[in-house]
Amino acid sequence: MMFTPPYVAAECFEAQLREQGAVVIAPSSLPATLACRLEDLAELPKFWADLPPDAYLRDGGRYRFRRHGCFVAEVGAEGQVLTPVAHRAHWQPLDYNALHGGIERWFEPLAEELCQLPVWRQLMFGLAGVASRLKGERRWFIEAHQFRIDTTDGIGRPTPEGAHRDGVDFVAVFFVGRHGIKGGESRVFDANGPSGQRFTMSEPWTLLLLDDERVIHETTPIQPTADHGYRDTLVVTLRAGGFQAL
Repeated sequence: MMFTPPYVAAECFEAQLREQGAVVIAPSSLPATLACRLEDLAELPKFWADLPPDAYLRDGGRYRFRRHGCFVAEVGAEGQVLTPVAHRAHWQPLDYNALHGGIERWFEPLAEELCQLPVWRQLMFGLAGVASRLKGERRWFIEAHQFRIDTTDGIGRPTPEGAHRDGVDFVAVFFVGRHGIKGGESRVFDANGPSGQRFTMSEPWTLLLLDDERVIHETTPIQPTADHGYRDTLVVTLRAGGFQAL
């Protein structure tokens, strides 16, 4: 059984994010939410076709492919400024990622062509604006991860570390697409209580936005229903004060 995402209208999403720590935004609401055009988002999925394998999976799996990039977003004298950061390792403490924390993971960088697209900058600025309206205007340290989870070897695990927080201020999960799979249910839980919700994102450019201080999240494993089954997402984290690092 697939549960439909509990979509919230663009004019209501910030209030729910403040109250509950999580919100799901429909693709049709993205233009009003992040000031981008849906037709421009159609330029992005092609960049998921050549993701290199994740060489750091400690469960021995070969089901995850990814690229990674970092940026700093701020409002300066000349308006919004998005600055690419020299390629760096992704690092999380063991407190937040018991499976892959505590090590520097050097993933291949995002494609330069992707980062130069106007819609890419619109997404980053849009998320930074949401974060600033909820947490106060500041410089945001952004990490962007392209993920493909595939089922060539059987089961693919979008979150092999299980239900977790990321150690940042906000997490944005853009659903890009899925093919020939079952499973992949998103689950979000109150970090300090029993409440939670579950749903399956199936419409491209559905957006799950999380206050990482208040909720934990996971995605259930996927299984193939056809050859070359996969699930693609773009995960963007925003953190004040700097990137997580050793």
